[in-house]
Amino acid sequence: MLKLLLLFWTFFKIGLFTIGGGYAMIPMIESEVIAKGWLTETELVNFLAISESTPGPFAINMATFVGVNEYGILGGIFTTLGVITPSIIIIIIIYKVYEKFIKNKYVQAAMNGIKAVVCGMIFMIALELIYKEIFKTINDKIFFDYKALIIISILAILKLIFKKKVSPVMLIGISAVLGLIAYGVF
Repeated sequence: MLKLLLLFWTFFKIGLFTIGGGYAMIPMIESEVIAKGWLTETELVNFLAISESTPGPFAINMATFVGVNEYGILGGIFTTLGVITPSIIIIIIIYKVYEKFIKNKYVQAAMNGIKAVVCGMIFMIALELIYKEIFKTINDKIFFDYKALIIISILAILKLIFKKKVSPVMLIGISAVLGLIAYGVF
């Protein structure tokens, strides 16, 4: 039981004191996990390489891997809970603070302003990406890619016709097939 608590506590500290995602956790994982003999440096490097090709967040994968290696499935559960518990606590605290301040008219005005700015930024990025797809620059010469314009137009028309019924995954799939057809792969 003490080993389970040590596994939980170790990964709780890693989750609590590292900010910036899984890769920001690597130095602390290295110092905590290797120092305790749960992994060697070679195993950690190998795990990093493998984690790049597997789905899921690095920190949770690492915690689960170490826990299962050290104490079986129960160890995996304890380490996984250890690494995610700080985030859950922080989110609950932020929610409670947010809940108090959201009713403030200044906070609401700021949030509305932020929403408008974010929408504008996303719109401008979308326009820039569309422009770069249609007008390609190769060796300082600008080429008009009518095929890209046709594909973008078809996707926009589909989205307008079906409103919210077309999922983004479906649009990506359709655009991939249209791209394969338009650029002569089929």
